[in-house]
Amino acid sequence: MTATRILWAVGLASAAIAVGAGVWLLRNFDPNAASSPFPPCMFHAFTGWYCVGCGLTRALHALVHGDIAGAFAMNPLGMLLLPLMPLMVAWGQGWQPRLLQPVMAVAMQPKLWLWVLPGYWVARNLPWVPFTLLAPG
Repeated sequence: MTATRILWAVGLASAAIAVGAGVWLLRNFDPNAASSPFPPCMFHAFTGWYCVGCGLTRALHALVHGDIAGAFAMNPLGMLLLPLMPLMVAWGQGWQPRLLQPVMAVAMQPKLWLWVLPGYWVARNLPWVPFTLLAPG
């Protein structure tokens, strides 16, 4: 077995353990509870504004409990990007199936994220409908 394969195996095993631990924590502890081990968003605590990640822990908590609508209510962008992130990592590592080429040609462009993330950040703090739907519920 080559060193590269060993590193891949260790990396995948580490990721699997981290995901498993995260799912266990999210299944057993409610981020909405006062005694939650999850820290609150420091940006929101200091400014009162929602950041791009605000509501993501609560969204993942809802997701591991099967509440897909609740997860989308907490952080719609995070839920839309959740399946895309592993694909982007795999794509960057060389796994590039032809079927995904049109999607990944757009998703792997840094310019896209330089517009989407700040745009989402601003939009979820606007006090008008439909932008209020982007704020964590």
